[in-house]
Parts: sequence; structure tokens; C-alpha cells
Amino acid sequence: MENGEKGAGRQAVQVNVPATTANIGPGFDCLGAALNLNNTFHLRSLKADSEDFELIIESTEGSHLRGGPENLIYRSAQRVWREIGCAPRALEARVHLAVPPARGLGSSATAIVAGLLGANALEGEPLGKEKLLELAIDIEGHPDNVVPSLLGGLCLTARAASHRWRVVRCEWHRQVQAVVAIPSIRLSTADARRAMPRQVSIPDAVANLGSLTLLLQGLRSGNGDLIADGMHDRLHEPYRWPLIQGGVQVREAALQAGAWGCVISGAGPSVLALGPRSSGAAVAKAMEQAWTEAGVSCRAEILELQQEGSSWTALEA
Repeated sequence: MENGEKGAGRQAVQVNVPATTANIGPGFDCLGAALNLNNTFHLRSLKADSEDFELIIESTEGSHLRGGPENLIYRSAQRVWREIGCAPRALEARVHLAVPPARGLGSSATAIVAGLLGANALEGEPLGKEKLLELAIDIEGHPDNVVPSLLGGLCLTARAASHRWRVVRCEWHRQVQAVVAIPSIRLSTADARRAMPRQVSIPDAVANLGSLTLLLQGLRSGNGDLIADGMHDRLHEPYRWPLIQGGVQVREAALQAGAWGCVISGAGPSVLALGPRSSGAAVAKAMEQAWTEAGVSCRAEILELQQEGSSWTALEA
């Protein structure tokens, strides 16, 4: 997660932050996994007004994103400066986006983590990992993306009775293959949350608790039957599938091609399938074809669990 000596201020750093897939069916707002698809942020101090933030997107995605003091990267950096009682710096961010925005793969979480980790590195790392986690969750509002984005791996995060955030690193069997189908359409997290009911029934809550237990045991052991029974949700997916053009067809295609389960990634519209490694290529092809037939262009990525989390390196200014 770090390079260089603590306490040594810097002028430029590179931050690498992985994509995440959250919820994974029944783990609404608490379960997420880092995937080996990274956004790269080059953050450099500028000799300019303290509230200046310049954003340069070096990819075809994200052309709608803008700089300025309200940018999520810069707002996250400002949280570090406020926490340590330091005057804000003017920054330039050059960003290579491999994680497309508004697709349910934790793009906003990568911006938050990059701003926090980058500003902390520029100031000589005055804040520890636990404090950065706390700030990231506070900015995002829920932990399921930002925690695995920062720490890596499969993470279950909950606020304990002590009011501390507790993170449990869960096991992911090497035979479990993740396939993510990423469509050209977008879906904002805010729109996806508005589609959900304000209250849920006790039977639905109990069903999700049971499904989450089965899913975690299946991921730990590589048992496909447990994963298949565990990837069922009653809290958010029934209300979000109708928002995703062609999504249900993509899910059925993945299951028919050999996936154990298929769910909405995060808030969508990307779709996550889990299955044996032997079926990964067939599942990816089937998901791409199903979305194409539904009139939506997409790409399917066969991805690995990213265990290392976010990292930074010092750059020459």
C-alpha cells in the first residue's frame, strides 16, 4: 500500500485502485470484492490557488467528468487535509480509466480512495489505514465498495455494537471464476437506490441472511451448489433488474452457459457471473451475445480477485 518514508512530503504520486463488485447478491451494502481491473491516478501538486483542481482523463470513458473543487477525487483529498489540519494543495489529476463510470464496478469508490490515499501520500502518510477506511466509508456512505477497493480481496464490513467498522477478509476459492459483463448503458447509483422500497419484510430479510451464509461458505470452499443457492437476493435485485435493458436475458444466458449464479454488480448495470474456471470463456461469450441481441453493446471480462488493494508510488514532480 505504500512506498517511501513516512513524514516526507511529496509533490507527485501515482495511485492504483482496483474495481470492485459489491453486494454479490444477498450482501447488500456490506459485501464486496476487488477485481484485477485498475484505475490509475497521477496526482501532482500545482503552484496555483489552494482550491484549484485540474482533471485530465486519458481514456475514452469519462469524458463527462469535470475538475474543480467539487470533484470527488479533490473532495476526498480535502478530507485528509482537514483531518491533519493542513492547508489544501492545488492538484492536477491525470486519470486512466479502466473502470468505466456508472456501471456498478465501484468507479466512485476508486475516486474516493485515490483522493484519500494520494493526499495522504503527498503529506507523508500522517493517517493510518484504519483512519483512511473510516473516511472512505463516511464519504461513500456505505462500505461495500470502498473497503475492498482500499484493502483488496473479498471483504464483509459491518458497523459493530461498539460503533466501529469491523472488516472481515473472507476466503475466495481459486476455482471460482468471476465474469463481468459491462454494457455501454449507464445507471446511476442514486437512480438504482430510488427504485428500492423504504422497508422490507421480515421473511425477505431472513431469506437474505440465509443466502449470504450459503454464499460465503460456497466461496470459501468452491462448492458450486452452495454458491448457486446463495446468490439470491430479495432486498434490492427484484427492484433493479427492470432498470437494466436486457439484464434478465444476460443473466439467463450466463446460467445456461455454466455459471453457478449471476447477479447485478453493485447498483448495475454491469452483471456479475460466478462459475467454475472451465466455464469462464463460454459464460463471457454468452453474456456478450445476449446483450447484443437485446440491442446493447457490451464487453465481458474474465477477472481474478485482486488481493493487494490500492497502492501508491512516488513520482518525480
